[in-house]
Amino acid sequence: MTYHVKTCFRTIQGEGAQTGRVAVFCRLSGCNLWSGRIDDRDRAICKFCDTDFVGTDGPAGGSFATATDLAEHIAVIWQQQTVQDEHRYVVFTGGEPLLQLDAPLVKACHRLGFEVGLETNGTLPCPPEIDWICVSPKAGAPLVQTAGDELKLVFPQEGLDPKDFVSLAFTTFSLQPRHDANLLENIRICLDYCASHPRWRLSVQLHKFLGIP
Repeated sequence: MTYHVKTCFRTIQGEGAQTGRVAVFCRLSGCNLWSGRIDDRDRAICKFCDTDFVGTDGPAGGSFATATDLAEHIAVIWQQQTVQDEHRYVVFTGGEPLLQLDAPLVKACHRLGFEVGLETNGTLPCPPEIDWICVSPKAGAPLVQTAGDELKLVFPQEGLDPKDFVSLAFTTFSLQPRHDANLLENIRICLDYCASHPRWRLSVQLHKFLGIP
């Protein structure tokens, strides 16, 4: 299988339960809920994505012929600025990374000492042995991956109610204010909901406030 990567970069995890952790983010190209074209936005299932996941032309992006090739590329990115080469962590994201992420790629990363994290919309099943599964459901899309480490709900979303997810097999439930023109109001809504429903934790997109990738 050839893996198509939009961009690959080392940063600090900026949202969810792993906030603050150093990681390589490998953004795989493509999504099953939006083409990535502005002209298709009104017809998309996910209408609020602000991420460029189209093509392979981003920093350190490209096409990789084997899982080993991509895992070694990730290792090179990790080693940038590393003084102590430990606690290796890679997060596969998108778009929708499960269009490409498979068991051979997970195994190849493990062989190089990486923990493997995943940010997915939950519409596709995960391959085995992923170390951290974060599912972010989208209104109008089927939820296939109903278990994992974190369910992170972008909120508010018309048609999605947090109470409909708390019976699922996740360890952590995070509520993340939708980052749009109504951000301040969305933060207030999420704060109020978390305050009255303590099962949920507030997830702020810290990287956007800090100006880091």
